[in-house]
Amino acid sequence: MNTARALLVVVALLAVAACSGPILANPPAQQPVVITPTEPPVAVADPIPIELPRDDGPHDRLTEWWYYTGHLRDSDGGRWGFEYVIFRAERGGFPVSWASHFALTDETGDRFHYAQRSEIGPQVDRSNGDGFDLSIVGADPERPETYGRPPWTMAGSDGVDHLDVMLSDVETSDAGLEAPVTLSLDIEAIKPPALHDTDGWIDFGPAGGSYYYSRTAMTATGSLVLGDRELDVEGAAWFDHQWGDFIAVGGGGWDWFAVNLDDGTDLTLSLVRDAEGNYPLVYGTLVEADGTTRHLPGSAFTIEVTGHWTSPHTGSEYPAGWAIELRGADLRIELEPTVADQELDTRPTTGVIYWEGSQVVRATRAGAPLGGEGYVELTGYAATLAGQ
Repeated sequence: MNTARALLVVVALLAVAACSGPILANPPAQQPVVITPTEPPVAVADPIPIELPRDDGPHDRLTEWWYYTGHLRDSDGGRWGFEYVIFRAERGGFPVSWASHFALTDETGDRFHYAQRSEIGPQVDRSNGDGFDLSIVGADPERPETYGRPPWTMAGSDGVDHLDVMLSDVETSDAGLEAPVTLSLDIEAIKPPALHDTDGWIDFGPAGGSYYYSRTAMTATGSLVLGDRELDVEGAAWFDHQWGDFIAVGGGGWDWFAVNLDDGTDLTLSLVRDAEGNYPLVYGTLVEADGTTRHLPGSAFTIEVTGHWTSPHTGSEYPAGWAIELRGADLRIELEPTVADQELDTRPTTGVIYWEGSQVVRATRAGAPLGGEGYVELTGYAATLAGQ
């Protein structure tokens, strides 16, 4: 979702994949399957032009992810935020590794729940031709009883996508939600893809580089099932796809913002910190209502933190409110979380604790009020590995 999600790669899976000798995958209630290392992919001379829908699909690169966030309204008047991501990682000749996170924010009921899964092996990728078709069966490493539950799937090509996520009673045991929970969405882009940094190639210098594009405006329609209640939902989604031969950038974490304004303007901003707390990478992309894009250097905007929240789960303190101003555009955007607690502890699958959640958006352009919707991701504010 931003150029620094490299730390949000499947750290826990790669720790397994880095062991010497064959990897033993032993899912519950199944016979052990021995997966042996294969030849690593051939290096590619970067950058090469992004070509869609070809590049919607998986790549033989060190790191890759498909990432959705969105805002839904249900047929009973409720409002929901969602996050759904699948990560892919290759390391040398070891089997490809996968992890997935799903989060649901009940904005009306002030509730938040997330779940996670991981899997090793090529069977996740069912793609055939342009686009992606991914299916995570796997399990939450800390809840092996979740293995074999209905798969989490995402598929798409050229901005026409479909998502299916089903959480069992085990995966919603601490959510305060009726179980099972199922989200099924048809998603379709209404603007051209936005290639970040003008051509979709982000140069990390010694850390490598990344291809990165977004579909910032997508319609979303489908159903949300909560126990015995089935709700029709509709709303909007934002899609990020990023891949490249990089492992770690943004050693101090990052703040990522995605905002859709009611006048059709879409905005994404990234502030990436190094281990010393400096900001070596600050940039954004502005997408106009007609789909044209403009790269924003760090000098084009300011972000002021207006509030904080301390997690009762980890004791971590996060920013929890922002004022964004675009210089020369007479545009001010104020953000406030819809639900304070949208923290995810994903150490079992990706080795990190992070905060990502839906926002209340209040904006003014040339003094006139303007509404919208937004999502914010925050990393580096909590311990990133167990024991730290």
